[in-house]
Amino acid sequence: MGATEKTKVKAGVFRRHVLYIPGYDPFPPRRYREFYRKEGAAQAAMSGYSLTMQPRQGSGYGWRVMTGMETPAETEMEILVWSDLVKHSMTPGIVGTYRMMLRTAWLYLSSGALVRLVGLRKGPMIAALYPALALILQAVLALAAGGLVVRFLPGPGVLRWALAAVVVWAVLEGFRRIDRRLLVYYLMQDYGFATMAKGAWPPVLAARMGEFGARLRQVMGSGVDEVLVVGHSSGAQIGVSVLADLIREGVPEPGPALGFLSLGQAIPMVSFLPGAQKLRGDLAYLTTRGELTWVDVSAPGDGASFALCDPVAVTGVAPDGQRWPLVLSAAFSQTLSPERWAKVKRRFFWLHFQYLYAFDNLKGEPGEYDYFRITAGPLTLAERFAGRSPSANRISRACSPYRDIA
Repeated sequence: MGATEKTKVKAGVFRRHVLYIPGYDPFPPRRYREFYRKEGAAQAAMSGYSLTMQPRQGSGYGWRVMTGMETPAETEMEILVWSDLVKHSMTPGIVGTYRMMLRTAWLYLSSGALVRLVGLRKGPMIAALYPALALILQAVLALAAGGLVVRFLPGPGVLRWALAAVVVWAVLEGFRRIDRRLLVYYLMQDYGFATMAKGAWPPVLAARMGEFGARLRQVMGSGVDEVLVVGHSSGAQIGVSVLADLIREGVPEPGPALGFLSLGQAIPMVSFLPGAQKLRGDLAYLTTRGELTWVDVSAPGDGASFALCDPVAVTGVAPDGQRWPLVLSAAFSQTLSPERWAKVKRRFFWLHFQYLYAFDNLKGEPGEYDYFRITAGPLTLAERFAGRSPSANRISRACSPYRDIA
């Protein structure tokens, strides 16, 4: 695009289409609309710009955002939905969840991935071990309750053993029923789903990713100024493969600027596994491409992400000429006020979603992380972070035990 044409585009309303890929989340997509509505209004009020939302037309679930920042901008926000697949995967029950725990634990132990991951970042591995240890503790408590029945309840031995079995099951079922607060089953099923094919994409998810890719290709031809793919949590690795496949097939010329924003990623949890050749190949391919700009944002305060770990480099597939991702820190302890940080720093799940929320201590400096300026402002991802250096604490040492690619 020449200088005259670019100025003409910028003089009008900047138009963007965002495709947001959630993580392993069973909640319906309207949850993300409510996040955006509430937090966007808060950020706009604190930062001194206007942001309004309207229903959007067309296929897919989403909304329209209009902002007044440096210049006017309009954004179509669209959620790429896979919550139905998540819900379906969360139905194995008590026995199925324990079987999943054993299979997942054996995969990480036998492959050597667990040791490498612990050496890379301890925080997310503590989070990963929590559901397994909690399930073991629940089983111990249930068996202890059953043992008390066998030892102290009078009556025939057969009756006592039968009642003990009932008590064991009742205790386990009781824990399962309060899992909304404990999140043990949820996290175990999250890790179990991600590893069900030893790191390869589960067939049901691979099929849905094909639909995501088709939708992305449609949006690339819609005439907007920028197409921005946002992948949060496990949505980040989905975004990697969807974008890699798109670019391999060829992007339209001329076309919109293409951006990829990965947030709170835990890509090494999958890319370190023996069956993840496709994901490793996509990482190695995407990292050199000039067709897009890839910015990876995480924060050490987020214990569920591999904070500041370059997912390409730590996987050991970074080729000569690596250019992406630009690894940045959201620096929660600095971009949130001391009062706000003290309130939320021990809220595990809140911090994993903080990337989508308002920050009350932004300085307004160029290149600062503001989710709403990035997704709804008049600058492309490349323009917003032009000249920005990666975080000084970026981790790039190769750690994966498997580095073969497809």
